[in-house]
Amino acid sequence: MGSSLTQPFDEFKFPAPPASPPKPAPPATPEAPTSPEQAPLLKKCWSCRVLSGFGLMGAGGYVYLAARKPMKLGYAPGPGTITQMVIGISIFCWGVVVLTDPKGKSYRTG
Repeated sequence: MGSSLTQPFDEFKFPAPPASPPKPAPPATPEAPTSPEQAPLLKKCWSCRVLSGFGLMGAGGYVYLAARKPMKLGYAPGPGTITQMVIGISIFCWGVVVLTDPKGKSYRTG
């Protein structure tokens, strides 16, 4: 079993790194003050909250039920299965929180 390579490799030389770009000059006038931070969209948009909440609830339910499937077949749950069930329940609860907005700061805009 021999090598199919009969010619030696050509040397490859890497190009020299480019010189660092010059630093930009500092602004002549101070920057304008930034606007106040805007509220997240989920607190303004009812349909966004409903869609996100039900989406998270569905994803959490799917993760939980996928972890339960081997248990229904009679297999003992291991640490991975239990972790998957806890994560599924957590995602479902996150969806409920997004949907219900327990602090009551959200309002309808449309």
